[in-house]
Amino acid sequence: MERKSAAGSIRNKERSKKKFLDAVGKILKTKGYAALKINDIAATAGVDKKMIYTYFGGMDGLMDEYIRSQDFWSNVTAGESPNFEDGGKELGIQTLCAQFDYVYNNKEVQKLLLWRLSEHRKSLVKLTEVQEANGEMMFKAISDPFFKENADVFRSIMAILISGLYYLGTSPTAMNGSIFCGIDMSTPGGRDKVKEAISFLMNQTFEHLPGKTDKKE
Repeated sequence: MERKSAAGSIRNKERSKKKFLDAVGKILKTKGYAALKINDIAATAGVDKKMIYTYFGGMDGLMDEYIRSQDFWSNVTAGESPNFEDGGKELGIQTLCAQFDYVYNNKEVQKLLLWRLSEHRKSLVKLTEVQEANGEMMFKAISDPFFKENADVFRSIMAILISGLYYLGTSPTAMNGSIFCGIDMSTPGGRDKVKEAISFLMNQTFEHLPGKTDKKE
């Protein structure tokens, strides 16, 4: 009986935590980040606000967990048995396209990205640090050994692509419109054109930026 009670307590805790995380997302989408107050979050979740301190250690802990749960690059994985012999080209194309789709389809993430641009907050700084740490592991393990002395050039190309895709993914929210350079980001056809461009740019990079397979080496 004690074991069953303990299991039930754990399930209740996880349900309550999810209610808080869902409440943060709901408020963020409907009212914006300025409305993220502890009393409003608790009221939206329907859970005593004291539990925010019990489960998350306070508001900062709650925001850390929420942001981590929503961030694409904090949760990205290489999948099962990925082939890195191409220097990560195909993985890069797939991941960048997935990032573009994820941001476009997730209004909470769009709000988070705009929030990060407009306000200095401990949780958002931590998000950037986590993203950089995850990216650094991938660069060091995959692309740096492939591109060698040109590794920083490849990193710079990826910086342009990732940041640009963030903006295009949030453009309907950020610009109050969906047309960018004549491409309608609100249509599947328009977004497919962006993905074609991702593939083209990555293929051009791997073809023309000398790496370990370059014949001149």
